[in-house]
Amino acid sequence: MGKFLTRERFGRPQVVAGFLLLGFLAQCAFLLQRNTLPLEMDSAQLFRAIEGLQQWSGQAIAGTPSVERLEAGTPTPSEVAANDGYDPNHSPLWYLLAALPLQGWNGNAAPGGFQYWGWLARAPYLLFGVLLGASLWYVARRLYGNAGGYIALALYCASPAILRGSTLCYAQPEMGAAWGSFGGIFTAIAVAHTLYAPREVVVWNWRRILLLGLSLALAIGCQFSLIVLLPIALGFMLYLAPTRRGAAVAIWAAACGVAFLLIFSSYLFRPGVFWRSMQHAVFIGNGWKAFLMPSAYLRVVREIGQSGPALLLVIPVALITYLIWRRSRYFGNTAPLLISVFFLLLAIASPHYPGLGFHLMAMPFLFVFVAGIAADLLETGKRSWVMAAVWGVLLANFLWNWAELAGWGRR
Repeated sequence: MGKFLTRERFGRPQVVAGFLLLGFLAQCAFLLQRNTLPLEMDSAQLFRAIEGLQQWSGQAIAGTPSVERLEAGTPTPSEVAANDGYDPNHSPLWYLLAALPLQGWNGNAAPGGFQYWGWLARAPYLLFGVLLGASLWYVARRLYGNAGGYIALALYCASPAILRGSTLCYAQPEMGAAWGSFGGIFTAIAVAHTLYAPREVVVWNWRRILLLGLSLALAIGCQFSLIVLLPIALGFMLYLAPTRRGAAVAIWAAACGVAFLLIFSSYLFRPGVFWRSMQHAVFIGNGWKAFLMPSAYLRVVREIGQSGPALLLVIPVALITYLIWRRSRYFGNTAPLLISVFFLLLAIASPHYPGLGFHLMAMPFLFVFVAGIAADLLETGKRSWVMAAVWGVLLANFLWNWAELAGWGRR
């Protein structure tokens, strides 16, 4: 225990990050208290819960056609009903995570007990929200120092979109996929940086292989379209380790194998059901015509504003700084910028589901990018001016977010 509680592992930066995350939890608790009502149990939530509970009880495989679904009489979402009873976007893992805390629920949504079960139903996504925030802080701090970690986490904790996604307050359950996407990209980058060590890299990296595989399984299992992460992760690994590409491919393949086994296990290792589900899955949408629609771009801008009004100001400033200041154009800033732009392009191409999910997944990478540019500016001779601007933006963002929370509470 003494070795664990060292100043390097647990010091002032960790305490500050912990308080920020406690504030994040307090805001989530406020939203849950005000919005966890019986009327909020819509058909999609009920379908998700019952599908997951049926698989946990061994009756059926969630997201696939079954007699149990017909007998339960649960309203089936239109995209599932139109796809021969298969969920085109999610594996059973998505349903199992949603129903995990509801093992004792009997389906009764009476006012007397719904708030208790409603909180439990949101517990996995609240946990994913906290873990994503902690991962965001860890990555930003490793890349840019304490200042970068604080800025990224402060933007995250004051984001209305992140808060709603973590509490399912008029939001789809996408936080698991968002955490998996963030973890998958930065774990792949971390693995690539270790390939120059004088050890047997494949064996030595077994923990990171498992972590990368778990991240990819969580992302792809919760949203099939995130299979695009596989070539992106491999591309980063090959770029960062040009002289160890064989080891990079071996580690990537091993992590993909772990991810496949985890997703396959959610189908109870039934190859027939798994194959038919893959045949009905939608991995890449066909909404590329949306790039010709101005409304698609306006929708993305609105979603960014809902993720934090400060972003509408700081993102253009960060982009201009990145383009005109050569010192800021290094891999630590470029990688999160590229990934966030990629996800936003996917959001534009997907006017409907899973477009909002892509937007949510882009936000943590944007927070990291903005934090990196701000940390670079803090190292210049204008540190006092930059510090004042950063404090002003963060305080304004928190005040706006609290005003949004008060509005949600009144509604």
